[in-house]
Amino acid sequence: MRLARLIGPELTMLLNEDPEQVRELLDEIHPEDVADVLGELEPTEAARALKTLPTEYAARVFERFEEEHQVQVAKSLGLDTTVELVTEMDSDDLADFVGALPPETVNKLLVRLKKVDPEVVEGLEELARWPENSAGGLMTTEFVSVSAATTVAETIAELRRRAAEVEVLDVVFVVDTRGRVQGFVTMRRLLLSEPELPVGEIMHQRLVSVHPELDQEEVARTLAKYDLNVLPVIDHDNCILGVITADDVFDVFEEEVDEDVQKMGAMEPFENAYFNTSFGVYLKKRLPWLLVLFIGGFFTASAMEAFDSVLAAVTRLAVYVPMLISAGGNSGSQSATLVIRGLAVGDIETRDWLRVMLRELGQGLTLGGILALAGVGRALLVGDGVMMAVLVAATIICIVVMGCVVGAMMPILLHRLGVDPASSSTPFIATLVDVMGIVVYLSLAQWLMGQAASAIGVLDLATAAALSAPDALPLR
Repeated sequence: MRLARLIGPELTMLLNEDPEQVRELLDEIHPEDVADVLGELEPTEAARALKTLPTEYAARVFERFEEEHQVQVAKSLGLDTTVELVTEMDSDDLADFVGALPPETVNKLLVRLKKVDPEVVEGLEELARWPENSAGGLMTTEFVSVSAATTVAETIAELRRRAAEVEVLDVVFVVDTRGRVQGFVTMRRLLLSEPELPVGEIMHQRLVSVHPELDQEEVARTLAKYDLNVLPVIDHDNCILGVITADDVFDVFEEEVDEDVQKMGAMEPFENAYFNTSFGVYLKKRLPWLLVLFIGGFFTASAMEAFDSVLAAVTRLAVYVPMLISAGGNSGSQSATLVIRGLAVGDIETRDWLRVMLRELGQGLTLGGILALAGVGRALLVGDGVMMAVLVAATIICIVVMGCVVGAMMPILLHRLGVDPASSSTPFIATLVDVMGIVVYLSLAQWLMGQAASAIGVLDLATAAALSAPDALPLR
């Protein structure tokens, strides 16, 4: 994006004044950089600029636009020019674009595409069978396959013949007469083998593949685990339907990270970039969770109201409330983040819940003990007395343990129920632990004051608190 801002004004001026000069520079400018520049323009200006570029290069630029910008630019281009562009797009990118169009526009586009390039429509219909966030929705149907009897020389010739129309050239799949995949051969293997050898003799038979219904997150994990550039998608008859490339998975990683970060920030995920999202959409995405968390704050207030007599008796208790509940919320947020990340990358499974709970219990006790020492030091330093220091220490340990356990268990529970663990947003966990922390803190205070009342022979908490001033003992 930084490069786009540097070259943007000059490139825009050249596109308007001397498009031929831009054509000469295209070999030196990546389509992504041109897409960044044109993405900053109004749709009509971007469409006019695209028309000056070679069709194939313009398609590479167009498929890199944000979906909303694609739709607006396509309106400005008109149906005929849009058809010319989309026939040069990769099938998976084309499917995403078509999915963003209004239904009436899709029908017009498909009718025109059937006349121009029926194979493109067939590829779209294949991809449309599968959910957008599945392996079938990610794959491209453009790949090279040959029979086991095909020689190395013939396979290389086939790659050369189809180079302009397929996305993947570094892997060739070997199939039988029914389209069932038998193995694969890499470009490196082809170049190092004798030309007359059948590819069946040099192919790799241990094929890592996925089914079209598999969720895109699992697809990304599989490709990363086996360090692959291309991942075939096969059906239950072992027939190859398409392939998923590494660049598609990079997009999945970015999309999933964005979605999880936004959910953990207590809002619904946004599909478009920050400045491409309207003010109203922001309100719609942010307000529901804020209302939920705000209402959740009512429970914190109710918990404090339930202990009015305790707070009225010893006003110093209120001083420590922010420090104590923040310790619980922060520890819960840390545990939730660690477990959500573990679930996302496969380090943690639902069946590991007991191990996770015991581990977080130990972490909570240790961290709580360390924080309790700091709390005790603070209470003694300001002269709040030994009993207040003991109360603070006990509360911190309880709250941090609760924060760690709740923060770890909530994502696992949601994962078990089939809900995205990121939905257990850290603000939600912090609010829950706040309420529990208040109850623990004031319950302990009430118990200690009750003990003090019994020790000095009075019947109500207020009198106990009054008598336990600096030199009288209990909470001071």
